[in-house]
Amino acid sequence: MHIAIDHTTTYRYGTAAERVHQVLRLWPIPGAAQVIRDWRVEVDGRKLRPSSRDGFGNPVATHVVERPVAALSLRVQAEVETLDRHGVVGWTEDHLPPAYFVHSTALTQADAAIAALAQRARAEAEQEIAVLHRLSALVRECIDYQPQTTDVATPAAAALAAGAGVCQDHAHVLLAAARVLGHPARYVSGYLCASSEQAAASHAWVEIHVAELGWVGFDPANRICPDERYVRVAIGRDYRDAAPVRGVRVGGGEELLEVQVRVGDQ
Repeated sequence: MHIAIDHTTTYRYGTAAERVHQVLRLWPIPGAAQVIRDWRVEVDGRKLRPSSRDGFGNPVATHVVERPVAALSLRVQAEVETLDRHGVVGWTEDHLPPAYFVHSTALTQADAAIAALAQRARAEAEQEIAVLHRLSALVRECIDYQPQTTDVATPAAAALAAGAGVCQDHAHVLLAAARVLGHPARYVSGYLCASSEQAAASHAWVEIHVAELGWVGFDPANRICPDERYVRVAIGRDYRDAAPVRGVRVGGGEELLEVQVRVGDQ
């Protein structure tokens, strides 16, 4: 499938920010299910290239604005050829061993409710892969998709207790529960191509390591395994590790965020 991406994020400040420092993870890691034909990242119209890789292997760039700025625009334009591997990423050439992703983080710490969800999945299925499919389905059953009920700092346990959230919350709960069962699990940020039922969007899902298959993707938010409509960009233990943009600023007052995403097949 040929996917075209056009993603613009504009930051507007109530008063001019004196200094802006951002770390960008906006470039994809090559994989068996995607071939990158073109990928361009611009900051206020200026092309930016990754300058290094982080500990997870994600291409990273840092940019700094050291002058008063009232608005800042980041744009990703890309063309990608994808394949449907039914969620199976396989054995990838990673900087870290799978065992590293067994450990929880502040955002993916399991509580009694998450542990009970994991054990319920194990009780309702037999084979290892079937347990994980059931676990992914249970996460979605327990967390209704409701934007603006959580934010990027909401821990998995809080999202499950609230019973509402967005894709990053589904991902965090699945990560925590999979790790309870002893599976290495990692967060994935990327894009999902629009369909007649869905809006184009940046997206998040999970990859879980299975002994016979390697890494396997699960998207609890949409109740499927990633297929040819998905473009992987960055990985990590949780949202914070794989966030497309993280930064700090001096001044600026209130920050308004405008996001436009167009992801479609050609």
